[in-house]
Amino acid sequence: MSQTSLTDRVTPIEAGGEIVGAGFLGRVPALALADGHVLLAEIGAERRIKAHEDGAILVAVCDGGKFYTGGDDGAVAATDAAGSVEILAREKGWIDALTCRADGALAWSNGKNVRARDAKGEIKHWTAPSSVRGLAFFPKGFRVAVAHYNGVSLWFPNTAAAPETLNWKGSHLDVAVSPDARYVVTSMQENSLHGWRLSDRKDMRMTGYPAKTRSFAWSHDGLWFATSGADGCIVWPFSGKDGPMGQPPRECGVRPNVLVTAVAFHPKALVVAVGYDDGWILLVRLSDGGEILARRTEADAPRDAIAALAFDANGGRLLFGAKSGCAGILDFPS
Repeated sequence: MSQTSLTDRVTPIEAGGEIVGAGFLGRVPALALADGHVLLAEIGAERRIKAHEDGAILVAVCDGGKFYTGGDDGAVAATDAAGSVEILAREKGWIDALTCRADGALAWSNGKNVRARDAKGEIKHWTAPSSVRGLAFFPKGFRVAVAHYNGVSLWFPNTAAAPETLNWKGSHLDVAVSPDARYVVTSMQENSLHGWRLSDRKDMRMTGYPAKTRSFAWSHDGLWFATSGADGCIVWPFSGKDGPMGQPPRECGVRPNVLVTAVAFHPKALVVAVGYDDGWILLVRLSDGGEILARRTEADAPRDAIAALAFDANGGRLLFGAKSGCAGILDFPS
């Protein structure tokens, strides 16, 4: 398929270290680096903020106002666009998972311990049945999906009731909740996804991946679920009453002999950004499968996997970062 190219609209950023996460603080692009810094990557005015004095950043999430990072120092830090850093918590051991929501809610885990912080700063604690690998807030209400061995627990931090459980044998890694709160989906240790329809706890198996799925994203309308872990972006349809069951997934941006390592949906359009383990990035329209090249690398260049992708709130810019520290901002034509 012929490709339109936007590579000439990319402004490069040299992050100077392994990239863990990406996001926008308003108009300010931000990158979390494994060495403990948050790079506020305004072109020509980059600032490196030491968010973790005593360790590396392991996980990072952004709610548009704060960039939250968790480290092997046990700290949970919040960095804002002005470069101010607030340490929200210090745990014994490293931070395994983080999730946030636009209203200021935040949750994190270390080992079996899960804490949820509401928008007012009040923190609640719960001990999971096994080590927690993934967290996700529900879109409404103060409720958290907690992924662990043999399933997911649905925890209401503000109640004393025991969490509801979604059971499936095996090791569950990352977790996502659909925008309409009808489905919960996890990535599995054995190169597959598992999901539940919450109305009746119906199981959904999504298999056939050659590698683990460690990046996924919902479309703005909640009808599509894009995933990494194959030689193209696998996009599952969630438009029917049974979710993806009985419907084949879409395969977008297929490139032989490479793997998709990062995906991100445009916040307003059915366009998915797809990053690969050789450093390429494609933008794919779901409506017609059209592809736009956003970044390419030379065929003989060392493989440098895309580690993070993030659109700004309006979808006018795309921030990306590769594992080695190469990064950039794509500005779309107005």
